[in-house]
Amino acid sequence: MSAVLECAGLDAGYSNGRPCVRGLDLTLAAGEVLCLLGPNGAGKTTVLNTLAGLLPRLGGTVRIAGAEIGSGRARKASRAGLVLVPDDRALFTGLTVTQNLELARKRSGPAVADIVEYFPRLGERLGVRAGMLSGGEQQMLAIGRALMQKPTVLLIDELSMGLAPVIVEALLPVIRRVADDRGTAVILVEQHVRLALATADTAVVLAHGQQVLHGPAAELAADPQRIERAYLGAAEGATA
Repeated sequence: MSAVLECAGLDAGYSNGRPCVRGLDLTLAAGEVLCLLGPNGAGKTTVLNTLAGLLPRLGGTVRIAGAEIGSGRARKASRAGLVLVPDDRALFTGLTVTQNLELARKRSGPAVADIVEYFPRLGERLGVRAGMLSGGEQQMLAIGRALMQKPTVLLIDELSMGLAPVIVEALLPVIRRVADDRGTAVILVEQHVRLALATADTAVVLAHGQQVLHGPAAELAADPQRIERAYLGAAEGATA
């Protein structure tokens, strides 16, 4: 299966010559869900912001369906199909659910009714201002807004931020369904490791800005000690 996203030798950070993520390689096929794991400060959000064009790359290349995406160009990245759901959700809190969705809609994008199929609760709240929604409802709306843009690659940063685990358990299967239904590739940054691995096809662990583990999610879920070692920065094959 051909790749929809190819990220090769990515160096990312906030100062030229001082990358906090170094030499990252990622490849995703259509409909593949990859969870990007690692301790706080490992560089996960930096990777997503760089892929989305919010930060200029310090090195490496990013391609969507074989076409290279320019560095630090958020609009071009979005038009190419890289759509980010940031950890702060970035909603228009004074606008209703419907207005938030319609503002995000790309030409020939899905209808509001299509989004409500994934998030029935939003169907009951269409006339409610986003600022009056619960945290879980706001996250549904943030994901729904991203889907209105017909993403080729959906980037979700800390889906569980501020949410109870029971809400996260309900939302993650929806991400799986979106990937399966629409062929959308997903990179999911998530701190609930067990839940993320149960949703994803593949997993990458970052530590100290470098990839230290990469493999099938089910395989890694069955061997939590590998994940624990990776969180401590031990690369595969390293000895104590």
